Amino acid sequence: MVFWVFHVIRDYAHTLREKESRHSSDLPRLLEIAKGLEAEVGAISLVFGHNDLLSANFIDDGERIWLIDWDYAGFNSPLFDLGGLASNNEFSEEEESRLLEIYFEGKPTEEMFVRYRAMKCASLLRESMWSMVSELTSNVDFDFKAYTETNLRRFEEAWSRFKES
Repeated sequence: MVFWVFHVIRDYAHTLREKESRHSSDLPRLLEIAKGLEAEVGAISLVFGHNDLLSANFIDDGERIWLIDWDYAGFNSPLFDLGGLASNNEFSEEEESRLLEIYFEGKPTEEMFVRYRAMKCASLLRESMWSMVSELTSNVDFDFKAYTETNLRRFEEAWSRFKES
């Protein structure tokens, strides 16, 4: 019942190699990045999380907001859901800061920002690799190749910003 994004990334990499993905040659670099991100996240507190906070998983019926699709739910760091929510909805830095402040009930430290940004990168990498696997395994009529490219671009941008900070 634990959803540890870095285990998921390693599992996706195994599947991609096994199925001879067009992305196989990128896997060593992506796994090395993931290893560094995992170290930057450091020790965590486990909470029960949704672990897939895409906009499509929120429904506003006019009276309340429903959170659906709990397939990936499990214990995880809250930073994963927060990073996923922010990256999937393209929050500004100000919105991200406010999100952390609300969740942690106080102004986040610089250390917390570093750990959060590392997890945000990991969230984008996981979404990219999920799509890579889906390119090979899904029967859903959806352009996973384009989705992969979009998420890889977003991951690379976040990774570049992370390295600069």
